[in-house]
Amino acid sequence: MRHNKKFNHLSRTASHRHAMLANMSVSLIMHKRITTTVAKAKALKKYVEPLITRSKDDSTNSRRVVFSYLQNKPAVVELFKNISAKVANRPGGYTRIIKTGLRQDDAASMCFIELVDYDENMIKETAKKATRTRRSRKKSAAAAAEAPAAAAEAQAAEAQAPAAEAPKADAAEKAEDKAEA
Repeated sequence: MRHNKKFNHLSRTASHRHAMLANMSVSLIMHKRITTTVAKAKALKKYVEPLITRSKDDSTNSRRVVFSYLQNKPAVVELFKNISAKVANRPGGYTRIIKTGLRQDDAASMCFIELVDYDENMIKETAKKATRTRRSRKKSAAAAAEAPAAAAEAQAAEAQAPAAEAPKADAAEKAEDKAEA
């Protein structure tokens, strides 16, 4: 029975699989986005995310543990200097898998795997979605023009209100003084 044997072996021996995932992790760290098959991307995600979490604690032990997985000094330096600073406040979920379709040769399902904080295109798309509205542009433009005018009128009314209340307050104080005397 296959109880508790969940990870994908990717049709490779253990040493080949570890070497391949280490090389793919180095490529992902250095280039921020790589193209691969969906199965390899899912295996890589499970392999690289604990390393990124480990990089948040910049200690000698953490660097040694990550180096034992990656075996590449420039990748470890990049991970601990740049990537860990960008993902410092993110509680996991450092990578994103975007499916791109089938490979022409053998119809394997392909995808991008990328570091979430390094994708400028997704950041721009979220900014565009914030400005969308169901109303027509003419109505919203007219409302925007009326809003500053209404705000100016409200401020003028507030400025006049305290001036009108001041004589009433003075008269009330004089009445109290007379009553006390």
